[in-house]
Amino acid sequence: MRKHQLFDKHNKYFFGVGRIKYLGHFITTEGVSIDSQKVKTVKKWILLTTIKQLRGFLGLARSYMRFIKGFRVINKLLTDLLKKDNFKWSHVVSTTFEQLKFALTEAPILALSNVIRLL
Repeated sequence: MRKHQLFDKHNKYFFGVGRIKYLGHFITTEGVSIDSQKVKTVKKWILLTTIKQLRGFLGLARSYMRFIKGFRVINKLLTDLLKKDNFKWSHVVSTTFEQLKFALTEAPILALSNVIRLL
């Protein structure tokens, strides 16, 4: 590697560990789990009052969409609020928001899928 002027960072190598953090997930031999710091952030999220806040929440939620059963159905109502002049918070939207928060924070150890293949 040195011959071709390629260098590595030793702090990015993990050998013999039972758990590693990767893109907001913890990967273990049992499966993939959500970073507890992100869970705390989601639980603290209050009702959204602006489109910018909604985009931030949906961005975080989308990173876990493959782990949540029926995510697209739950997410559709919230995504529709992003359309021009369509941001109107209602009881139905609030219920959907809470349902998605619950799905994000109460996920068990998630099934290993394509995440491991990326490594």
